[in-house]
Amino acid sequence: MSIAPYLSDPPALDERASFDLVRHGHQDLVQAVAFNSYGDRCATGSVDGKIRVFNRHKDGIWRHCDNWGAHGGEILELQWLPPTIYPNLLASLGIEGRFKLWAEDPSAAPGRRFSNRVGGTSRTHHHGAAGEGSPSAGGGSGNAANPKAAFETRNSRSPYRSFSMKHLDDSRHTYLALVSADGTLRVYENEAPEDLADYTQLDELSVCARPARGEETAFRVRFDPNPDVCYTALRAGVPADALGLVVAAMDTVRIYRTRDVVGASLGVTTTSRQFYLAAEVGIHKGLVRDVAWAPGNIRGYDIVATACQDGYVRVFKITTPPGGSEAAGDAEQGEAAEERPVGWSVGEIKKHSRRSGGGGQGVTGDEDAAAKKGVASELMQVLPKSGIRAGFDQLKTGGERRSAAPAQVRHVVTEISRLDSHRTPVWRVGFDDDGQILGSVGDEGRLICYRQTPDGSWAKSSELSMIKMKMAAP
Repeated sequence: MSIAPYLSDPPALDERASFDLVRHGHQDLVQAVAFNSYGDRCATGSVDGKIRVFNRHKDGIWRHCDNWGAHGGEILELQWLPPTIYPNLLASLGIEGRFKLWAEDPSAAPGRRFSNRVGGTSRTHHHGAAGEGSPSAGGGSGNAANPKAAFETRNSRSPYRSFSMKHLDDSRHTYLALVSADGTLRVYENEAPEDLADYTQLDELSVCARPARGEETAFRVRFDPNPDVCYTALRAGVPADALGLVVAAMDTVRIYRTRDVVGASLGVTTTSRQFYLAAEVGIHKGLVRDVAWAPGNIRGYDIVATACQDGYVRVFKITTPPGGSEAAGDAEQGEAAEERPVGWSVGEIKKHSRRSGGGGQGVTGDEDAAAKKGVASELMQVLPKSGIRAGFDQLKTGGERRSAAPAQVRHVVTEISRLDSHRTPVWRVGFDDDGQILGSVGDEGRLICYRQTPDGSWAKSSELSMIKMKMAAP
């Protein structure tokens, strides 16, 4: 601790540098950087397809931990999973469309911890015309030039372009969302972190129309980072275990939530999760390059920020008005349908016909057929869907999932800030761990930070840029 010589003088400042310059050692441009939850581990991904991991030691110096050739080309995204999962996991996505999950071996020597070059097996998911979604063993002995990942998946129809992972400590479930170049979103679930290859498909839907051949594309997907649903959304009817996703597809941003769907397969009632379109934003004037969901929903609403090619950073406020269920209008009808007796017998059909036609008059053949048709229609609405019908419903696009259905809650999106500090296309946007600081990077290479003002809007607070200078020799 430094003490000022006089009471009126400000305390002496620490003369150590506020930022650490780390020589990453890549032979090409670095396109992806990710820090773990504690901020003491950093992973960098380069255009040459290699990943390098650095650890920050107690003396404050960053030291190289491991490096390996992860992909055959440019690395698009990196993400650390929470340190509560053992062993430490690092996820990566390459330009070739392969998603890989790397597990650390703490007993290995530095330089060989994440890359299993000695041997072992990995599991691979292949999506294609045959055997789509079924895991296959892609193991074998590894070598120095071909390290093996703990888990790997790809889509032979269209390469993946963005991913996001979320782990829930209370349930120990891990979720993986992948967006492919054809506008398809797939979400997987893992119920046992110990089995890295046990991922089952949770849902699949289309987030946009398939882009034309040769058209410039932009896709990004991010999970809601908050461990719990916002309390205002809970009061509006969102389930406590609901998942949230924000997807940027071309020039549109869509927000998805999950709801419980009850179905039946071979006479057995089953409950599954299905994503529905909660809100959509279509005011961007260019491709949306990046999107971020802010932590800290204790504020009473959610915040989403976007980085757009038109040079703007937009911040949106997501609220759920009380009683905002889209199916509220159908709730009374559903209760009335449950009160009406519905059965398979002819007697029930005739009773239904008498209630509809009135009195104890005889029932003609046409009236009897009409009564049967009416009861069959009611049964289609009341009884759970068969496994085949539920399978067809899984193929519905995001637009078709907008229709009112039980457990769908209305979300309202409001633009609270439109920031043009870069005046160039914006490429990256992100929040800090508390959701109090928003950062963005543009074409000019500046990092601009924003803070929320008392009126709820966001304003520029600081700026950081790198300047190359020639130092004169002493």
